[in-house]
Amino acid sequence: MEFKDKKVLVIGLARSGMAAIKVLHELGARITLSERKSRDELGEIGELLEMGVTVVGQTEEVFEGDYDLAVKNPGIPLNSPIVKRLEERKIPIITEIELAYQAAKPQHYVAVTGTNGKTTTTTLVYDILNEAFPGKAHLCGNIGVPLCEIVMENGLLNEAGHYIALEISNFQLVNIDSFRPEAAVILNLTPDHVDFMGSLDAYYRSKVRVYENMRGGDTFLLNKDDELIEKYTKLCPVRCGIETFSLDTTDADSFIKDGYIFVQGEKVLPTDCIHLVGKHNLQNVLAAVCAAKAVGADNDAIKKAVSSFRGVEHRIEFVREKDGVRYYNDSKGTNTDATITALKAFDRGVILLVGGFEKGLSMDEMKKHLGCVKKVIGFGACGRRLVSELVGDDGTVVTTLDEAVSEAVKTAEKGDTVLLSPTTSSFDQYSCFEERGEHFKKLVNSL
Repeated sequence: MEFKDKKVLVIGLARSGMAAIKVLHELGARITLSERKSRDELGEIGELLEMGVTVVGQTEEVFEGDYDLAVKNPGIPLNSPIVKRLEERKIPIITEIELAYQAAKPQHYVAVTGTNGKTTTTTLVYDILNEAFPGKAHLCGNIGVPLCEIVMENGLLNEAGHYIALEISNFQLVNIDSFRPEAAVILNLTPDHVDFMGSLDAYYRSKVRVYENMRGGDTFLLNKDDELIEKYTKLCPVRCGIETFSLDTTDADSFIKDGYIFVQGEKVLPTDCIHLVGKHNLQNVLAAVCAAKAVGADNDAIKKAVSSFRGVEHRIEFVREKDGVRYYNDSKGTNTDATITALKAFDRGVILLVGGFEKGLSMDEMKKHLGCVKKVIGFGACGRRLVSELVGDDGTVVTTLDEAVSEAVKTAEKGDTVLLSPTTSSFDQYSCFEERGEHFKKLVNSL
């Protein structure tokens, strides 16, 4: 799209909205920002006015205005009156990732999506690309850094050929148009975000949009171990090259055998270079290696990056050991499958802290994976329901994370593990899972 003199409505500021506005301003668009906060609450108001941005609220009449395009904050639900009215008026809606993709010169995009493991895998992809192509690799997307920000800071409106490791969520995928990665992977599909998408089918279909525009020499990495991915790739056919990977079989293009990662028949990496715990992390590393190889990373860069990789913050992150008890921060475990994955990394003696915002997810599957759990402590808005459904009267219910940690300390014995893996989002008591995780670490480090 040609953006010069186009009338663009940006819905919601935050970091991604501000990044989108800077790209649009550079391209000569006429920008209106619709924001819930008042002008007095916007610390960026001076910069916005300097760029000529019209700042308005989110009243009904705002969405009756004359616009050529809307750039939506990914967190705004699809069924919101804002979105519905714009759709009724046939105004195209995109997110800042699509805007950045359309505005930038051609780059090498590696897109990582799925229900769990996205941040770990995307970060490792970036580390490998940064070793292979120093100065030309960037990490962004749902991981917290907008793609528009990367585009502006690195001159990608005018320079091509950089390598972009992009974590992309279903919130961002539902509003893509032409976005086309060179390599993409769906790590797994498990129930999540039904509140946002309306149904599990809609959620799964939003994920497969990652390969919707891929063609020709592009590479989609297919996880053969996930039946739902196989189902949805049949319902929504892949039109580019497919490379399979698996932990469960060697009947795939890439696999692990005899202590090595093999990619397309080539022995690439010894598994003793991998320092992350859990089978799920073997899969994350395998996927990251395959994705990086797909865009040209060499084996030396892969080995160096994997050998030095210690995981990401808030995902089964070791905090400390005190009095023989180990504490792990898995605040990014915002659905049941993520918590199940975390539990699989431990054999016994787990004191599990669960709770937070009520997403209505069933605990039935998680109940099958409590063999290593010694005690369940619930906190927050849905803590009581989670404990009731998981262990009934054998659990403990408190109100805050502070109280949950105190209860865990009373229960824990030498050799035990205290694991914060909430199974749900943080929005009842925190602004984000990062804030919740930082609070947990502060509590643990003050013991």
